[in-house]
Amino acid sequence: MSDSAPLPQNAHGNAVFVCRDLEYAYLDRFQALKGVSVDVLAGERLALLGANGCGKSTLLKVLDGLVHPTGGTFHAFGELVTEDNLEDEQFSMGFRSRVGFIFQNSDSQVFSPTVREEVAFGCLQMGMDSNQSLDRVHDVLTMLGIADLADRAPFQLSGGQKKRVAIASVLSMNPEVIIFDEPTAALDPRTQHWLIELMAELNAAGKTIVVATHDLAALDQMADRCVVFSEDHTIASTGTPSEVLYDSDLLLAVNLVHEHTHRHNKAQEVIEHSHLHPTAASHHHA
Repeated sequence: MSDSAPLPQNAHGNAVFVCRDLEYAYLDRFQALKGVSVDVLAGERLALLGANGCGKSTLLKVLDGLVHPTGGTFHAFGELVTEDNLEDEQFSMGFRSRVGFIFQNSDSQVFSPTVREEVAFGCLQMGMDSNQSLDRVHDVLTMLGIADLADRAPFQLSGGQKKRVAIASVLSMNPEVIIFDEPTAALDPRTQHWLIELMAELNAAGKTIVVATHDLAALDQMADRCVVFSEDHTIASTGTPSEVLYDSDLLLAVNLVHEHTHRHNKAQEVIEHSHLHPTAASHHHA
């Protein structure tokens, strides 16, 4: 990829991310993305759907600059993103301040001695002075209802509390785009409900939301548009949550549901019928 590569002419004018023909393989052997092209539009809620290992989490990492595609191009905010230009401090700081990533496992994201230091870390890295960062931390902790945890050690917190701290550490930098990887996984029902409502509030405030999920039950609450990955690491379909959820053939083909056949004896007659069920990966584990 060349740093001078122009933005694709057919890209949406209001796209914050433009991906064209992305390729990525782990260890140069295990394919994760295969010719993936997708735009993320400013202000939308976009869900990436697919079975485990289909490439959706890898695409999130590309969008956050954590991995770099081996083929194709990735533009963010109208500029080409490459491994080389992310090593440029000015470019990197601008990009990092505009994109926030909330990992599926909060333990991999939260590392500071106290919650206050954790939430302040990104602000200080972006050059904010200590007084301004402390004000920002206070505001975010209060907004998320965890101000009383400010002096606690993150490792002592519950899973739901850690998730709130991880979100606070991202929101403190006030990014334009917030990326969630399997946000509702391993959360209790109350925390799941709180998080889905928070995502809606952030979007209403103008944030662009990108989420990778298997959670079909909450899909229409989390997204306006869906990109569905197949197990061969390509994009199988795009559409609204309703269009995707009512396309049973698509859901079966990409392994998001499975067909379960029942047999009943009724009045000496054997009756057979089928139901669609979410795959095991689509269930929550509280």
